[in-house]
Amino acid sequence: MDDSIRSFLQRWAAAERAGDAAALGELLTDDFTGIGPLGFALPKAAWAGRHHQGLRYDAFDIDEIQVRTYGDVAVAVARDTQRGTAFGHAVPEALRTTHILVRQAGHWRLASLHMSFIAGTPGAPPAPGITPISGS
Repeated sequence: MDDSIRSFLQRWAAAERAGDAAALGELLTDDFTGIGPLGFALPKAAWAGRHHQGLRYDAFDIDEIQVRTYGDVAVAVARDTQRGTAFGHAVPEALRTTHILVRQAGHWRLASLHMSFIAGTPGAPPAPGITPISGS
């Protein structure tokens, strides 16, 4: 089952990388909510539409995927690595993400996504009270 979830997440990452709103529409549940790294919450249409409103990815990959399944629900924690811009500003290089997936009609779909900066990576703020190690 992990393989089907990992495959799904790779398709989702490809849709994000391409800014493919139609593909995202198929991969997200109708009641999807995405939480961005700055804490904003977007429903399905706004999440898929953000690619036409100033978000551009040159690269977007997902790895370090850890999956836990609970029947027709799965929780996947991963690392997203990306290059791109949002409204003319560089996006953070790395995010830690939590994906909540549900199986509907035999297919996995993304019901919710929460993104968080990885402190100390390029484009992200440092962790409070932690001095970055030089050279990293």
